[in-house]
Amino acid sequence: MATYAIGDIQGCFAAFQSLLRKINFCADRDKLWLAGDLVHRGEDSLSTLRFLYEHRQQVTAVLGNHDLHLLALAHGAKPLSEKERDLAKVLKAKDADNLLEWLQGLPLLVHKKGYTMVHAGIPPIWSVTKAQKLATEVHKALADEAMAKAYFYGMYGNEPHCWDDHLIGVERLRSITNYFTRMRFCKADGTLDLIHKKGIQASHGEYQPWFSFPNRKTKNDKIIFGHWAALEGRADTENIYALDTGCVWGGYLTAMRLSDEEFFCTDCSL
Repeated sequence: MATYAIGDIQGCFAAFQSLLRKINFCADRDKLWLAGDLVHRGEDSLSTLRFLYEHRQQVTAVLGNHDLHLLALAHGAKPLSEKERDLAKVLKAKDADNLLEWLQGLPLLVHKKGYTMVHAGIPPIWSVTKAQKLATEVHKALADEAMAKAYFYGMYGNEPHCWDDHLIGVERLRSITNYFTRMRFCKADGTLDLIHKKGIQASHGEYQPWFSFPNRKTKNDKIIFGHWAALEGRADTENIYALDTGCVWGGYLTAMRLSDEEFFCTDCSL
């Protein structure tokens, strides 16, 4: 039995299936960890979700910002744009209720087997223990339909820029969500820059990659994340595993086998 952590699929179903063949995935034996952004921008988000739902007993996944966007569309918090045809197919599917219910039940953080998996990262001011508690707050909100609706209607936005333990309500949930699903650059105190999306070379002033601060509280923890395609899978930091290698942009879809940290890739430009 093997467990493989995989970066952002984003609805690239053909590449996902190619990668599963490459690792000889067997549903009766193996497990999949998915670092979020399961859907959106690829050619077949619906088939991706259907496969994951069918194999949900073998799948451990966290929510990414694109997954949350799909759920917000389903709750009517945002209008569907003409460019989002892949998501429209999901929303109109006969099995949409089952697929979206499963998706909404996913957490923002998974901590087991000696690893912590999130979509974007954990700010330097949070320990894994604190991150778990805050992720659970959002998970509980998503499990309550009334709270979930309020959450999705208030989810979008870059503020507050910095975490404050005294935040309450939707503003608090939005802040937690931005750290876990949108963060790339921040300051040592956790202040976010949610504008810049390029690689490490785009660091500026006090704003550095969230994993680069030597005194961050998770420096001894193994963290798996996706989200940051511009890193091209290279964080160059001990215990940090960047798995978004830009599949949807014609790069690669990457898996890491947890037992020996061996990497497997499939070329998405073919």
